[in-house]
Amino acid sequence: MRYFTDEHEWIDVAGDVATVGITDYAQGQLGDIVFVELPAVGTKIEKGKDAAVVESVKAASDVYAPITGEVIEVNGALEEDPSLVNTDPQGEGWFFKMTIADSAQLEGLMDEAAYKDFVASL
Repeated sequence: MRYFTDEHEWIDVAGDVATVGITDYAQGQLGDIVFVELPAVGTKIEKGKDAAVVESVKAASDVYAPITGEVIEVNGALEEDPSLVNTDPQGEGWFFKMTIADSAQLEGLMDEAAYKDFVASL
């Protein structure tokens, strides 16, 4: 199942692991991505707090943790090719994988239809 935040992160849930990235809308607003700073494996992150940084030719932007958990894997491909966030933001351009500390936090996130409505209202 894929969820979305109002800060334009997406989160794919598979069992007790979540994969996190930014949406196509977010990468479009940022422009050409030139650098991604990912959290270290083992980092405990809290819902709503800074988890990563993405830098484009226009600006730097924080990526927030959509839920609380621990980082268990990062997308090393982004270090070599940060433009993956532009070309496939909701696929190969994922940022990190994390454990799910409290699955109840997922209930506050949007599904794809709600996110599309949210973006249309911006």
